[in-house]
Amino acid sequence: MIRKATAVRFCVWVGCFVILPTAAVAQSAIGGVVTDNTGGVLPGVTVEAASPALIEGSRVAVTDGGGRYLIVELRPGTYTVTFTLPGFSTVIREGLELPADFTSTVNVQLGVGSLEESVTVTGESPVVDVLRTQRQQVLDRELMDILPTGNTMGGQAMIIPAIRPHVIEVGSSRSIQGTYMTAYGSDIRQNTLTVDGMSIQSNDCDGICFGYYNDRAFSETTFDFAGASAETPRGGVRVNMIPEEGGNTFSGLGYLMGADKAWQADNLTDRLQDLGITSVNRYERIFDVNLTQGGPIMRD
Repeated sequence: MIRKATAVRFCVWVGCFVILPTAAVAQSAIGGVVTDNTGGVLPGVTVEAASPALIEGSRVAVTDGGGRYLIVELRPGTYTVTFTLPGFSTVIREGLELPADFTSTVNVQLGVGSLEESVTVTGESPVVDVLRTQRQQVLDRELMDILPTGNTMGGQAMIIPAIRPHVIEVGSSRSIQGTYMTAYGSDIRQNTLTVDGMSIQSNDCDGICFGYYNDRAFSETTFDFAGASAETPRGGVRVNMIPEEGGNTFSGLGYLMGADKAWQADNLTDRLQDLGITSVNRYERIFDVNLTQGGPIMRD
């Protein structure tokens, strides 16, 4: 007879192998079409996407018979994309900002030239994903730090016009309480909450509840709220938090935030006291201390 403890361990291992592959859902991609100066498609072009965000440094694809290419499973970051084909000049696209859960379309033209010739293009990154139908809002780390909201996905979602939180969260005044979201009349039980594509929702509360997490561990948070793809299990708001990663270099940051009840304004006016109100809502103290560091286990 199999002991109960052994059966539990077996189920845990099976669960890990089933759940972990879903993390690939969180990846971004770069794709497009390569043509010559006359507009004819160019098959066989080598396309390399390089970024410090990739532990291997770069990933490579080759255009097909229609001149199309697609480099998948890319981490969010800044990329340099290089297009090379013998007999044509090399084209380099620099400074391409790739957010999470986004397919960036980069179409280029290669001119006839010698092997020594190269063209470097630096321009604005695409802001519209033309290969997907969902409506999406990406909050990067800089934006999440600036906004006067609580360090929760619900507090951050309140700034997105299409999403409605069930409570108003300003300045971390309700940071200990979970904030739930709806969009276009959806129910809060239809939301999908993930970290790098892997669900963090609990079986409690009919799938509504989720555990507390360290906001400073994430570099981006993506909110999808309409036009989901067929593999999406629910029709509500879909939140995907992308962890900070060190790539090929070690990096880190320190963060300290705090407030005390002595710093909070008192709006208990004489008029309110005349109405019988003896106290107003206020917090005793709140603080957040965070030190983070990330990098490669082994370089390259």
